[in-house]
This record gives sequence, C-alpha cells and structure tokens, in this order.
Amino acid sequence: MDIFATAVLARVVESLNRPQSFLLDAFFPQVQTEVSEEIHFDIDSSRPTLAPFVSPLVAGKAQVEDGFTTKSFKPAYVKEKRRFNPNDPMKRQIGEAIGGTMTPAQRREFALNRSLARMLERLTRRKEWMASSVLRTGTVTVVGDDYPSKLVDFGRHGDLTEALTSGDRWGETDVSPYDDVQAWIGLVQTNGGGAVTKVVMDPKAWALFWADPTVQKLLDLRRPVGTDGLYNGLVVRGQTDAGMAPKFEMYHGNIGSVEFWTYSQPYTDDAGDTANFMPDYTVILAGPALEGVRAYGAVLDEAAGYQALEYFVKSWLENDPAVRWLLLQCAPLIVPYRPNASFCATVR
Repeated sequence: MDIFATAVLARVVESLNRPQSFLLDAFFPQVQTEVSEEIHFDIDSSRPTLAPFVSPLVAGKAQVEDGFTTKSFKPAYVKEKRRFNPNDPMKRQIGEAIGGTMTPAQRREFALNRSLARMLERLTRRKEWMASSVLRTGTVTVVGDDYPSKLVDFGRHGDLTEALTSGDRWGETDVSPYDDVQAWIGLVQTNGGGAVTKVVMDPKAWALFWADPTVQKLLDLRRPVGTDGLYNGLVVRGQTDAGMAPKFEMYHGNIGSVEFWTYSQPYTDDAGDTANFMPDYTVILAGPALEGVRAYGAVLDEAAGYQALEYFVKSWLENDPAVRWLLLQCAPLIVPYRPNASFCATVR
C-alpha cells in the first residue's frame, strides 16, 4: 500500500487525534463549505421590534424587513509543507530505542503520521487564533506572504467591546465584577444577541472575579457526574489522562444557566513571540445565538477537484534528488452569523 496516496493520506488524517480548540468547539461548532474562491456569509441585522397597533377597521401597515446583510471574503490560504529526505528512514525516530527497533518502512510511516499531526495542530491553532479575534473584537485581520492585510469586520455593535478605565477596573475599591458581568449579559440581550450561556476568562481576570464575595456566594461548583475531565466537580486545567494532551480550559461552576470557564492556551505568533489566545484580564461572553461557523472556500488544486474542504493533503516525489513532499491546504474563515451575540471586556 502506498501510504502517500491521496485516499490513504485522507484516512490517516481523519484518524488522528485533533488538537484542542476550546473556543472553536464552544462557539463555532458548525462547518460551512462553499465551492468558490470567495466565502459568502450572512450577518443578521434584524432588531427586536414590536408589532404595530391599528384599528380593526383600517388596513394593516406594511413593515420593512430588517433582514440580513450578505458579505463575501476571498480567504487567504493556509499552507503547510514538509520535506522528507531520503535518508530519514535510516535514522532513529523520536521515542525509538537507542540502536533502533523499527524498519525503514516503519520509520517512514511514523514520520508521516507525526508530520500530519503537526500540520493539523498548526492549522487548528490558526483557526483558534481567528476565533479568539472574532470573539474579542468582532473582527479578524488576515495577512500573509503575498497576501495584503485585510480586515474582516463582522459589524458587532461598538458597545459590545469594552476596556475598563481607572475607577471601574476589577480589583479596585467598590467595583463588583459580578455586577459587571450581569450588566454585560443584559447588554448582549439588548443588542439582539440572545442569551449568554458561557463566560470565559483568562486566569488573571478569573482571580479578580472570584475575589468578589457575591460570586463566592452564588457560584455553583457542581457539574453532572460523568462529564469528561472532572475531579471533585471541576475540570482541572493541565490535567492529563493516559495518552491525552494537557487541558488548557477549566470549568469553575455556574450561576443560574451561565457557565464560567477559564482558558489559557499559549501559542507562538508569526513574529516568534509567545502569546495567549486569551490575553491577560480578558472576559468573553457568548452563547449558541452567535451561530458561529467554520467556513471554508474551495481548494484551488486539481488533485482536490477544486472542492471546498476543511483541509486537503497531498504528496509527491521529486526523482532527482529523491525527496518527497507533503502539503496541507485549506481556505478558512471563522464567521459569527450573529456577531452581537458576543461581548468582550478588558477588565484591568
């Protein structure tokens, strides 16, 4: 069997464990594919208006539909390329016993699986980065090699992004983080964003929130038995099970129907600096009304059939020198169909 055949590569990628993507899974669970270079998405611009009163003896009054706005964006490509040298199967692989216990063919298959896993991890981190930007700012900036910087603005109301100033910051005298969160939940509802079901904070914001006596009084720490990753009712950040990667999210409890989480996953940005998907003192509120979607445009590759795919992997061999290449491609955009269903505050 040719392990580098397109169909085989697709099966291998499908069977690999997916890297963690807390924001994507929590707020952008749906997938949309579109067989064109551009991704089209509808932004709900409707308002919670009331039906008009009229006399039963007069004609009904025609109403103007708020409807929605259709936008389009030609996404940048995500491309991940790896080179397999002809002497690689002759060298001991990471984790292999000193002296070697694998055949060259086994080492080649091991190297392929490891490269595909790294590609998926990097692709997932890029989409998680986009999800973070959308939730924090209502926008995402796409820029890359030979791709000019483009800002995709989803039109979130300006009141739904806030940076607290001196005298109102969490941790200052007479400031109640609980009251702020309740006000922000109401602000999302006022702007037609529906119900907030999750509040996500970085650990520094959470420390200030938890210091509020009202929070300590009202927060219910219990969760249903059988939920993955539980330890005495809490999901423990950094907890590992056999064969599982560390968790970067932590469930802290709920107040009414609203869950409270912390999330702290680091990444290395394009400049080589360490950053975090949740910057210090960040609080995000959102819920299912966001209608978050992972949208994908067409992969402009004959081998992919010019189809819109979550990712497409292919491989080819250079004969002289004998070098094999592995390539992953996709054209993603993270979209909130109802951007006013999210809120973000910097609280310090």
